[in-house]
Amino acid sequence: MTEPLTDAFPQSIHLVEDDPIVRRGSEQALRLAGFAVRGHPDAESLLDAIADGERPAVVVSDVRLPGRDGLALLRELLALDRALPVILVTGHGDVTMAVGAMRDGAYDFIEKPFTSERLVEQVRRALEKRRLAWENQRLRARLGEPLEQLLIGQNPAIVALRQTIAAVAPVGIDVLVNGETGCGKDVVARALHVASGRKGQFVALNCGALPENIFEAEVFGAEAGAYTGAAKRRIGKIEYADGGTLFLDEIESMPLALQVKLLRVIQDRKVERLGGNAAIAVDVRIVAASKADLKAESDAGRFRADLYHRLNVVVLDLPPLRERKDDIALLMGHFLFDAAQRFGRPAPGWSAGDLARWQAYDWPGNVRELKNVAERFCLGLPEGTPKLAGDIAPATLAVQVDRAEKRIIEGALRDTGGQVTRAAEALGLPRKTLYDKLARHGIDPDAFRQS
Repeated sequence: MTEPLTDAFPQSIHLVEDDPIVRRGSEQALRLAGFAVRGHPDAESLLDAIADGERPAVVVSDVRLPGRDGLALLRELLALDRALPVILVTGHGDVTMAVGAMRDGAYDFIEKPFTSERLVEQVRRALEKRRLAWENQRLRARLGEPLEQLLIGQNPAIVALRQTIAAVAPVGIDVLVNGETGCGKDVVARALHVASGRKGQFVALNCGALPENIFEAEVFGAEAGAYTGAAKRRIGKIEYADGGTLFLDEIESMPLALQVKLLRVIQDRKVERLGGNAAIAVDVRIVAASKADLKAESDAGRFRADLYHRLNVVVLDLPPLRERKDDIALLMGHFLFDAAQRFGRPAPGWSAGDLARWQAYDWPGNVRELKNVAERFCLGLPEGTPKLAGDIAPATLAVQVDRAEKRIIEGALRDTGGQVTRAAEALGLPRKTLYDKLARHGIDPDAFRQS
């Protein structure tokens, strides 16, 4: 049952209920909420549908059924697909048993009698969890697409950034990356290197972390005897990166006296070691990164204007996390998975309130700060950021449902390449209804069409 990861995300909700009146009422409530629903009178009917190729996104099942009961069905479904959310419907006396079933892998349970609103809310939450797990699994499985593994996110700015990197990476031109601290400038530099296909090393150097008295030798290299203590020849970072990529982070911190020497390397693709006379040819791509406005720095005389203009050919601007909060769930899932692997513990789930709290925060430390919070969350420690630990009110249910609906529609458009008719079919919606929702959410289908 586990779907091929290149397939579209499964959309249908499968409902197992032997009482035809309850089944029809539940189906109607879910359809009115915009879900594609298929009902089954017993567990065997659902399992037969799965054997015929059906791929449920979420299963809602009564516990007490003819033939296999809901608990037996739960075990069989999770054996086929551990990521499938299964919601159990219980009677009053079954609550203790249902809690035990959740420990065995059930997503949640609903106690009879329940309202339509309660059913719809639970299914929406389960579908959101299912989509997040599927997105994370798909990103990890697509080994042929390193940019999506390195630059995670579906915000339009990140999608456009990946497209630009894919276009310029093979050319070998030098690149300037702008962005706040923690935005992932080093990740972009590495993505450029990976996508370039260059066989040499990826060499990273933080210009702000090197004392000025050793900067020249560290970057350009030095011959034996070039300075006190130089007992043997030293290969600098530029020469070491020959055939690969040199990443110069915080380039605004490079000493002015050495900027002209870097300019000559960029112009001539040759480097001279400190204390030497030979010009050594190097095939190196330079990716420079700055958290400052280099134009303003050059206007103020703190950065060489000629070096700025040499670097200012291909410029990649990274959005801060506060401008791409729609990627927080996907990033958090990725970081939690990594943290769980490193710490040897299961990745924790989170509630709608947790996500609302994270999305209400402005993340001054950007993606780096989010990663730190994910690691603490995985360890069960306080999140550590005052605003996160404070009393930030979660979004109302209506706002959360609205956000979830927008993400689900955007996901369907991504899966169908922006084709509204196919997306409407996948979502089980009339085309006019989907167009109305696109207008309400301000979604442009053209943004999802493949060029």
